[in-house]
Amino acid sequence: MAAITGQQFLDRLQKNPPTLYIDGERITDPTTHPSTRNMCASLAGLYDLQHQPDLRDALTYEEGGERHAISFMVPRSKEDLRRIGEAHRIRANYSLGFLGRAPDYMNANVMAAGMGAEYFGQCDASRPGSGERDFAANMRRYYEHVRDNDLCLTHALTNPQVNRAKQASEMPDPYIALGVVEETDAGVVVRGARMMATLPIADEILVFPSTVLKENADKSKYAMGFGIPTNTPGLSFQCREPIDVGRDPEDHPLASRFDEQDAFVIFDDVLVPWERVFLLYDVELANKAYARTDAVLHMAYQVVNLKIAKTEAFLGTAQSIVDAIGSGQFQHVQSKVAEIIVMLEIMKGLEAAAREGAEPNEYGVMTPARGPLDAARNYYPANHARLPELLQLLGASGIIMMPSKADREGPLGEQIAKYLQAGRATAEERLKLFRLAWDMSMSSFAGRQTLYERYFFGDPVRMHSALYEVFDKQPYVDRIHAFLEREDRREAVAADD
Repeated sequence: MAAITGQQFLDRLQKNPPTLYIDGERITDPTTHPSTRNMCASLAGLYDLQHQPDLRDALTYEEGGERHAISFMVPRSKEDLRRIGEAHRIRANYSLGFLGRAPDYMNANVMAAGMGAEYFGQCDASRPGSGERDFAANMRRYYEHVRDNDLCLTHALTNPQVNRAKQASEMPDPYIALGVVEETDAGVVVRGARMMATLPIADEILVFPSTVLKENADKSKYAMGFGIPTNTPGLSFQCREPIDVGRDPEDHPLASRFDEQDAFVIFDDVLVPWERVFLLYDVELANKAYARTDAVLHMAYQVVNLKIAKTEAFLGTAQSIVDAIGSGQFQHVQSKVAEIIVMLEIMKGLEAAAREGAEPNEYGVMTPARGPLDAARNYYPANHARLPELLQLLGASGIIMMPSKADREGPLGEQIAKYLQAGRATAEERLKLFRLAWDMSMSSFAGRQTLYERYFFGDPVRMHSALYEVFDKQPYVDRIHAFLEREDRREAVAADD
């Protein structure tokens, strides 16, 4: 099938819907249900982009006589990485960067894991050459399966927030956290829950090992990796309250289109076929899977390009507000817009540095440099909250006093048009713009985005600690010691005199 169209995606969801629960109700058809249909339509539009004549070559590549989404392409050169990065930004621009778990994020994951499949073959539970229990072969085949069918994936990493002071095995029920119950001839049976699956409106879920598995034993029933369809028997997604509340896109321009949903995932004795198992019981392999396959770097590269697109959207919205109300001559206004420009250029510089510093990894995959990506992964979560704040400061009360589309078309429409116009925009133009600024900075959609960005890569303190551990600081320490021990020539000459 290769690169699919939006209609093919919708048809697939209707035929094999994920097991979603929202507001106490099972969603039997996500393409038509009020809480999910708009997100389904947006995802369909995202898939349709790759068939637009002007974007086809930018978003797809040819291999084996088929066109595939370029986010599945194995980069062999820096030029390949440039093409992949450009495709990430084109897709991100579709949602102004507000679709955090677009399909190309997980595509980068399975590409890197598929190329690093031999890593999973080290697992003691794997049986190389056995077919269904050959974990390396399973990972490689899964990448090809997802690529060839252009599947949309969600994933879930962490255990429920029950008691952070205890390990999974010390909980009131040892299967609060997802764990292996038993092995059968057909596969492994798993039970428990995982948080948090963003974009559960997907074809399959990839349950990769958590990078912070705390079990002390060499072997643990909580260490696992597998991929299964989202409608697998026993698998359920309990979604949060919808942010898309059915309002007109002019009133909620982002929430009405891009509520990707978040869910915790319940596994009620789910059978995972052996051919879908990639890792089992090995804690050390589990904790290092993302790093050793470089999946984390290819995923981070997608994210950095996404955040560039998002920051560009904040800049465009901020300057549009300034232009509309004629405030650009004030230095404090210029300073606020300049803050966004600085953040944008920092992210663009880190993306370029990661790409230019790329090198082939042990599997022959051209991999972005880790240093700039780690810097971006720590910088953006720490500074993102300033972006919606700057929109609030630039828009002020204008972001609050916003009659709806129905109001503009109602009895007071003429008065709204008169009193809520801007110096350089009609009332309709101004209100559409300020509605967007509100949905970016103050709405429930914006609030969820702010928290999401803060923890997107994980606990910020742990992120800093991880950066401290992996960054090679020694060359800089050596330079300082060399400077302190260096004999200054002028002082030596003076001593001789």
